[in-house]
Amino acid sequence: MASEPRSKLNRLLRAWPQGTVAVSRWLEVQGAYQQLVHEYEKSSWIRRIGQGAYVRAGDTVEWSGGLHALQEQMKLPVHAGAKTALQMQGYAHVLPMGKGGAVSLFGAPDTRLPAWFRQYGWGVELRYTTTKLFADNPDAGLTKKELATYAVAVSAPERAIMEVLYLVPMEESFEEGGLLMEGLTTLRPRLVQLLLEQCRSVKVKRLFMFLAEACSHAWVKKLDLSKVNFGKGKRMIVKGGRLDTKYNITVPDSGFGRRASANSA
Repeated sequence: MASEPRSKLNRLLRAWPQGTVAVSRWLEVQGAYQQLVHEYEKSSWIRRIGQGAYVRAGDTVEWSGGLHALQEQMKLPVHAGAKTALQMQGYAHVLPMGKGGAVSLFGAPDTRLPAWFRQYGWGVELRYTTTKLFADNPDAGLTKKELATYAVAVSAPERAIMEVLYLVPMEESFEEGGLLMEGLTTLRPRLVQLLLEQCRSVKVKRLFMFLAEACSHAWVKKLDLSKVNFGKGKRMIVKGGRLDTKYNITVPDSGFGRRASANSA
């Protein structure tokens, strides 16, 4: 390889974090245009994993390395949320993660994941949800998770548990939501307050408070619920359950639902 392309390659590799995907648009910004990228690929310096997406030769790239490219290179409003975000931050110890597990990603409405990300064999089940849950303040409750050589945006625990409850009962169970809430003893009341005020889902807000109070978390006492719009009417979380008259939601009359009733009595 000629010296100039080799020099460009060295600069490219210095700017390219190991373990991440590089998309064509980002490669061009680094000076690696299509013909040069083709030369790098032919010389086995990089490997194409899909249309317009590449990894460094010999690199092992996981889904988070692809998410890094979506966020930092393509500027897509997509983040790791729900149980995945809790797992990445040391919560949900009893829940499976890694190869063969499920990864929950959240995006703004009308945001599509590129084909290369959807179709690549990451070794996990991708669950992608688009929602207006925090449409008035999309970045509320997001934080950066530092990994080995790069960082990705994930939901802080306060937002992540609300995303879990958003998925109840279609993708997550009431029981699992309750078990996850039990472990969240150190949530920040200011952030919880902000998220409750801005959350657009009446079901999420009611279920969040029902479970938080049932767990007797100390931070609950620091919330000002008079500023939270809990809506009107009843909401059915599960069929055939009992009605919690405080939050007007139908919850299971067994398991965590029954324990919650005892704790809040």
